[in-house]
Amino acid sequence: MDGHDESGGAVGSGSGFAFDAFDGERVLDADGRAVGEPPGLDADTLRGIYRDMRLSRRLDERLVSLQRQGRVGTYAPIAGQEAASVASTYALAPDDWIAYQYREHGAVAARGLPHEYLLYWMGHEVGNAALVDRNVAPLNITIADHVPHAVGLAWAADLKGDDVVVVCHLGDGATSEGDFHEAANFAGVFDVPVVFVVNNNGWAISTPTERQTASRTFAAKAEAYGFPGVRVDGMDPLATYRVVADAAARARDADGEAPRPTLVEAVSYRFGAHTTADDPDAYREDEEVERWRAYEPVPRFEAHLRARGVLTDDAVDRIEADVEERVADLIDAAEAYEPDPESMFDHAFAELPPEVERQRAAFADLRERAGDDSFLRES
Repeated sequence: MDGHDESGGAVGSGSGFAFDAFDGERVLDADGRAVGEPPGLDADTLRGIYRDMRLSRRLDERLVSLQRQGRVGTYAPIAGQEAASVASTYALAPDDWIAYQYREHGAVAARGLPHEYLLYWMGHEVGNAALVDRNVAPLNITIADHVPHAVGLAWAADLKGDDVVVVCHLGDGATSEGDFHEAANFAGVFDVPVVFVVNNNGWAISTPTERQTASRTFAAKAEAYGFPGVRVDGMDPLATYRVVADAAARARDADGEAPRPTLVEAVSYRFGAHTTADDPDAYREDEEVERWRAYEPVPRFEAHLRARGVLTDDAVDRIEADVEERVADLIDAAEAYEPDPESMFDHAFAELPPEVERQRAAFADLRERAGDDSFLRES
C-alpha cells in the first residue's frame, strides 16, 4: 500500500495496517455492503465483471500449478488484484487501448482471453500478437518501459482525431523509474488522453512501499505533472469501475477545461508471490497476508451481488462450471501449439543484422543435418 494513511500510520509492511480507514474512493466495505454510491451498471454487466474476476483467479491457480510442473515459464500471479484489472477494462470503450505490465491478466480476460495469451507464458512470443487484435498492447516485462509507449499511443490517437483512450497499468515500483516520470510529464504538457493505473499492492518484489516513495500517496504524484490523481480501493471492482470510467470520460473531453490525463492509484494486495521465482515468506509475515484476506475481491463482490439478487446459487454454480471448462480448454489449445524453433529469430530486429542472420542459417543447417531430436535431452 501507500507509505502512510491520513492518520500518519505506516501501512505498507503491515506494521500499521489501516485499510478499514481507507482515505480513497470506495463503494463496498469488507463484507460487500455498499458504503458509497455504486455505478449504474445493469445485472448482465455486473455478472460479467464477476465472471471475469473468477476466470482470472482460476486461470491464475492453474498457471501457477503448471509452472511448478515445468509446463509454463516464470509467471506473475494476480490473486488479490483481479478487481482492478477487470473492472477498469469494463469501464472502457471497445476501441480503447490497454497497455499493461505483467500482472493485469484480468484486463486480458475482460477482452476475451485468447488461448494465445498462454503461449507467451509458455515462452512463445507469438502469444503477444493475438492481443493486438483486442486493442491490448504486447505484454511488457521491463519495468515502466511501456509507459512512454502508452503515452505515445494516446498522443498519436489524439493527433489523428481518433476517439480513443489509453489505459496504462503499472506497478508501484514502476513509479521509481525515469520512464514513468518522463511519460507523465509529457502526458501533462501535451494533454493526451491517457489514464495511468498504478497498481499499488504494497510491495515491489521485496521492497515495501514506504521504502519506494516519500510521497503521502502515489496519487499525489500527479500534481507535479498538472493533472488529477485519484486513490481508489483496487480490491473493490465497483469503486475502480467508477473512478476509471470518470477518468476515461475526462480523457475524451478534448474541448474541456480539465486536464485529460489522470493517475489512478489502485490500492490492493497480492496474496501470492511476486512471480513464481519469488519467495514472499522471506520478506513478509503471514499475519499481514491474513489481514488483507478480509478484503478478498472475489468473495467481497459476490456477497454484494447476492445481496442485490444479481447472483444466486445456481448462477454461481454455472459461472464456476463455465470458468473451469474455459480454463481447461485454453490450456489444451495452448499446449497443442507446435512452435517453429527458428521463430526465435523473428522478433528481435525488423531486419536481421548479418551476424544474427549467420546464426539463423547455421541453426537451420544444424536442424537439417542432425534433426530436432538432437537438441532434446531426457529428463
